[in-house]
Amino acid sequence: MLDLIAVLVAIVAVVAALGYVGYLALLNSAARKRGASGAPVAQYVRGRWPVAGVTTAGAVLGWLLTSGSGFTDVLAILLAGGSGAVAGSALSTTMAKYRGQK
Repeated sequence: MLDLIAVLVAIVAVVAALGYVGYLALLNSAARKRGASGAPVAQYVRGRWPVAGVTTAGAVLGWLLTSGSGFTDVLAILLAGGSGAVAGSALSTTMAKYRGQK
């Protein structure tokens, strides 16, 4: 049962982290198309890539840890859950910052 919980937490965390990476990629693409007027957004995105990379790596590592025993399942839940929470929070913050701007 613990293994199933760990896998579900890891899958949700990976989806959240990849959602954040995808949103940053979309923002970066739109900022590059705007040229000089998109420079502040592009700079913000460049500063957020490390967070996106670390949360994605943490979520994937948590998913890999789910193949172990009970102790590694607990570590997987903590690592993937934390990574997913940080990625989700960062995604919400970034979306709120740029929502409605044209």
